[in-house]
Amino acid sequence: MAAYTEETVTFVKHYTDRLFTFSTTRDRGFRFRSGEFVMLGLMIDGKPLLRAYSIASPEWDEKLDFYSIKVAGGPLTSVLADIKLGDKVLVGKKPVGTLVLDALTPGKRLYMLATGTGIAPFASLIRDPNTYERYEQVILTQTCRQVAELQYGYDLVRDTLDDLLVGEYLRAGQLIHDAATTREPHTHAGRLTERVADGSFFKDYGLPEFNPETDRAMICGSLAMSVEFKKMFEDRGFIEGSVSAPGQYVYEKSFVG
Repeated sequence: MAAYTEETVTFVKHYTDRLFTFSTTRDRGFRFRSGEFVMLGLMIDGKPLLRAYSIASPEWDEKLDFYSIKVAGGPLTSVLADIKLGDKVLVGKKPVGTLVLDALTPGKRLYMLATGTGIAPFASLIRDPNTYERYEQVILTQTCRQVAELQYGYDLVRDTLDDLLVGEYLRAGQLIHDAATTREPHTHAGRLTERVADGSFFKDYGLPEFNPETDRAMICGSLAMSVEFKKMFEDRGFIEGSVSAPGQYVYEKSFVG
C-alpha cells in the first residue's frame, strides 16, 4: 500500500519570488490534528520526492493548505513552485508533529512564535475553535526579513476574522497578531528574541512577561530562533511538553534539526 495519496491542486498564490501558498483536495480518510505536518511532494523522474510540510488548514477543513518557501535549485521546491491548478501532488498518510494543543497543559495565554514559513502550523491552529476555548488570549507572531513576506500572515488573520467557526473570537479581541521585520523599516522591527529580552514586545501589547504559571508557547521557525527561545523558556522554568507528557512549551524539532 502506498504511503501517500495523490491530491489535486485547487488554489495557488505567489506572495513574493520566494514564498507561495497552495491548496489541494483532501482524501476522505485523511485525519490529522491542527498543527501537525505531513510528508508532501511530487513524482520526479518517475520517483516520489517528499519533504515535511506543516498543514496550514485546520483539522475540520475539507481541503489542505500549505505555505512554502522557494529554494533556488532545491530538488523539490524549485519544481513545486511551478505547480498550477489541476496538477497532482503527493500527500503522506501519516501526519505527525509536536505543535498540537494536546502537548500543552492548560493556561491563560498561548504564544505562537514563528519566523518565515514557520507560521504555517499556526495558520491551522488559529482557525481551530479548540484553541480559543482553551486559552483566554492567543498571541500569533511572525518575524520576517522584509515587509512583503508578512502578507501571508495579514491575509490569514483578515480571512479568519470572517470565519464562521472562530471569527467571533477574533472580533472579541482574543487574538493578538504581531508582525515584525528584521531588514526593512516596519511598525515593529527587530528579532523577536531581542524584543522579548528587552521587554519591548510585551510593552507593545500590554502583556506581562513570560510566566510558566499562566503562559504556554509553541515555537516554529529558524534554528537560531528555536534554540534561543528554548533556552529562554527553560531559564524561566518552563517545561517542554509532548502529547504523552504535556508541558508548558513545545517546538517543532523536525524543522530545526
